[in-house]
Amino acid sequence: MSALTRVVLQLGRNPDAGFPDGDRHQGYILNAPIGADGKLDVELWKKYKNDCKVIRYGNEDDTADGLLAHRGDKWYFEYDEAKEGPDENLYHLGDHRLWVADYVTIHSKDGKSLIYVVSETN
Repeated sequence: MSALTRVVLQLGRNPDAGFPDGDRHQGYILNAPIGADGKLDVELWKKYKNDCKVIRYGNEDDTADGLLAHRGDKWYFEYDEAKEGPDENLYHLGDHRLWVADYVTIHSKDGKSLIYVVSETN
């Protein structure tokens, strides 16, 4: 049994950003260290951090792959190529459950804060 959980985040309803119905074709897939409470587990991350991968998907200009990173008390999506954009800050992600139908906010590469819904975990 893997200590990491595959989590799919899809762009949720963001009417002010031009996505009144969300967009299931934009989002993230990550291998995350999820504890029994559904939240990110720092100790699991430390043990498996090289396997905590993230893929950003959307239109072909907005795809990227990187790592789920933890610094201080914050979580980030960390990208290693300039074309993929800067790291993305995950707003209080450590405080939120990552169970299906839960919502999280991601500060995207263009500076916008967008809401994503957890659409799948396994």
